[in-house]
Amino acid sequence: MKYKVSSSLPLFQIILKKNFPATPCIRSHRLSINLLLMGRENQLPRISLLIVFCLLTILVQAQRKQLSGTIVDAHSDEPIPFASISFPGTSIGTLTDSVGHFYLNLDKWPADSLLITCVGYQHYTYWVDPLSDTLQIRIPLERGTFIETVRVKAKVNKGLLVWRKIVQHKPKNDRYRFSNFSYELYNKLELDIKNVNFKKITRFKPLRPLGDVINQNIDSSEGIKYLPTYLTEALSDYYYQKKPLKRREVIRAANTNGVKNESILKFLGGMDQNVNIYNNFIAVFDKQFVSPASDNGDLYYDYRVLDTQVVNNQRFYHLAFAPRRKGTNTFEGDCWVHAGSFAIQKMNLRLGKDANVNFLETLSLIQEYRLINDSTWFLSKDKFVADLSPIGKNSPGLIGRKTTTYRNVRVNDSSVVAELNKNSLLEEIITLPGAADKDKDFWSQSRHEELTKTEAGIIRMIDTLTNAPVFQKLARRLKFIGTGYMDIGNIEIGPWFNWMTANSYEGFRMRFDIGSNKKFDKHWWYHGYLAYGFGDRKLKGKAELFYLPRKHPRRYWYGSYTNDLDFGQNYYGEVTADNIFALAIRKPNIPVKFLKVNEKRFEFFNEHRLGLSELIALTHKNFTPLRNIPVKDSFPTSNGGSPLTNFEVSLRLRFAYLEKFLEATFLRTSLGSPYPIGEFYISRGIAGVFNSSYNYTKISGSVSDYIKIPPFGSISYQIYAGRTFGTLPYVLLDIAPGNELHYYNKYAFNMMNRFEFVHDKYLGLNVEHIIGNGIFRFFPKLKFRQFWTAKTLWGSLSEANRLYNFKQGNTFQTLNGNTYMELGTGVDNILRVFRIDFIWRVLPSKLSESTKRFGVFGSFRLTF
Repeated sequence: MKYKVSSSLPLFQIILKKNFPATPCIRSHRLSINLLLMGRENQLPRISLLIVFCLLTILVQAQRKQLSGTIVDAHSDEPIPFASISFPGTSIGTLTDSVGHFYLNLDKWPADSLLITCVGYQHYTYWVDPLSDTLQIRIPLERGTFIETVRVKAKVNKGLLVWRKIVQHKPKNDRYRFSNFSYELYNKLELDIKNVNFKKITRFKPLRPLGDVINQNIDSSEGIKYLPTYLTEALSDYYYQKKPLKRREVIRAANTNGVKNESILKFLGGMDQNVNIYNNFIAVFDKQFVSPASDNGDLYYDYRVLDTQVVNNQRFYHLAFAPRRKGTNTFEGDCWVHAGSFAIQKMNLRLGKDANVNFLETLSLIQEYRLINDSTWFLSKDKFVADLSPIGKNSPGLIGRKTTTYRNVRVNDSSVVAELNKNSLLEEIITLPGAADKDKDFWSQSRHEELTKTEAGIIRMIDTLTNAPVFQKLARRLKFIGTGYMDIGNIEIGPWFNWMTANSYEGFRMRFDIGSNKKFDKHWWYHGYLAYGFGDRKLKGKAELFYLPRKHPRRYWYGSYTNDLDFGQNYYGEVTADNIFALAIRKPNIPVKFLKVNEKRFEFFNEHRLGLSELIALTHKNFTPLRNIPVKDSFPTSNGGSPLTNFEVSLRLRFAYLEKFLEATFLRTSLGSPYPIGEFYISRGIAGVFNSSYNYTKISGSVSDYIKIPPFGSISYQIYAGRTFGTLPYVLLDIAPGNELHYYNKYAFNMMNRFEFVHDKYLGLNVEHIIGNGIFRFFPKLKFRQFWTAKTLWGSLSEANRLYNFKQGNTFQTLNGNTYMELGTGVDNILRVFRIDFIWRVLPSKLSESTKRFGVFGSFRLTF
């Protein structure tokens, strides 16, 4: 007789699941029982015997002690392979596997504690609950050091031999050996705030309504409280060709969670984030560190083989390395090297707070490689974790995490060549339409790995915050304090630091700016300001209008009217005389030169994809000297025009190949180019146009570049020259840029005064060499940096211009074919933000009594 038992199956499974935990052993018995019960018709006696047998086996197994878990790096959260798990005082233990997991099945607990050890990490003791039968744990190991471990006294250093084999096999393992390759890239960037008393913050009135949202997202899994604050992710296709060199990235999707800036999307891909461990140097922020796989690695590192393991029938060496000397730009860490090919399978690089990188507490850089065929190892994962503490370890700071994964790798494929043939430049980043508008379903299907609970919480929190009026109000206030500008509807006011200043001519000066923002229009922008001096009782101001019909490549039209004092050269990042900070840093006993300018200007700018651009400008200027410079009456005219009035047509050609920009709605900031940047300028002055008085021609040009020369730091230089044809007053000649402030100006001669040297023919060279630690490597705790500067100018003035300008009472000088030179050195990175320059005016050798040969200048700069 046959019986049906399927009706009792669910109840039995429920009882089984409820009473026996899902350990690996119990899961195997569950599977056996479920398979037995899945037959539609079975003999009840046989089933009963099997069930009794399995239950007895499970009951016996349940008496045993079971321990399983994962060992991870406390900083990077990456699993630690082959860590030692042992019970102290016994011989019982195991090693974690290649992905950091371990499992122990015991008759009883051998001891009341568990010791976890691994080279390069601090020992960790886990106390075992004697009443528990099953433990599932996740243990984060804090960093230790490799230095003591790596010291080798053996006659033959096996670690050095493995390093030599890595260097020898570089041409066979570096992915850039291929003629071409491509892959799908998923990039995720997370930003967290740490060491903040979030309870106190949420008591702050503007944030009270958001207290629950913030507290729900606080994470303390790493031992410190941090608030996951921001998350971006991008999905792109990357293409590379070796000869001729071409790179292309197509950004298919980008989730910026509230930031709507297309130029930022381009930096979320992989074009600028490639780290190649086989290179001799690896970039960390703006510094170059020696790679452990460098051709000269033995000069900088000590190596040691810690272990040899077999994983999936493949043998690997565990190689550790540590700096040979303190104060050098080097890492410490370890890697797993495939025996035979000597390809690196996994690399762990670390930097601690002793590294000369500003604001850095700790840094982890992990790269993993996998086989894409029988013999080719290719990059599969990048992880970068940086712990930044601007003030101190226990003070508020940031944790940045970047994870990049690589899929669908193709090498030496004709489809890669076909895609790269679409390039019109050496490298292109294409953002597909709608890339920033992908929905949740797209991301859930396209991500290479699921978001963690914390990461999903970030997205919800950002959505809540960005839509909360109190948070929007707070963000506007913080922007106003930090940048000086505030949006009110579709207008913008600021910057606030220009609102008040003072000088000897105007007395107390007040200024107020107003302009449009992106809410007003996406193509039109206007700005203007009014200023009033309570000493001269005169109103000044400026009005400008900007039209941007095309952003890529850029094209714009611009017009302005200015009626104000000339405050000298105004360069990005430098202090000028027209703000509140200039009051305290002016050089003493130097007469201030006051010159009023009335200017009308019109510009047309057009840019081409290859990096070539042209700027055509029409300018009408009228100069009015006010104090300490020759007045208008000293320069009479004979053609009926007004003195010191000119009309000029100019053309500027600029070539900056592959220059990158960070763009706002209208304005943009250059991030530089990997190639030298060249400029050529020609202008023609025309007399008789709007009372202009002068006919002349000006030609000038310059070449500038920034070059990294690891391990010797970086060099920036500018070579420039020019010539003016015509007899002109000093305001239209070439005036060497001087600096009358004690704030160092990178673009001026700091020991020279304004209007000190005038010329109509000149050649100049500026060089700055940032050495890095230099002599301060012997005092690594100071983290000072060394540099030197040299600025040289050759100039002359024609006899006609000398007679026209050098009249009695005038204080102008000319180099007359001689050389002006100032040399400098100093200390950078004082308290991480200050720099002191010591400048010597070396040439010309003869100086006036009021001229000083030596000066000290300070500046404030935020750099890593």
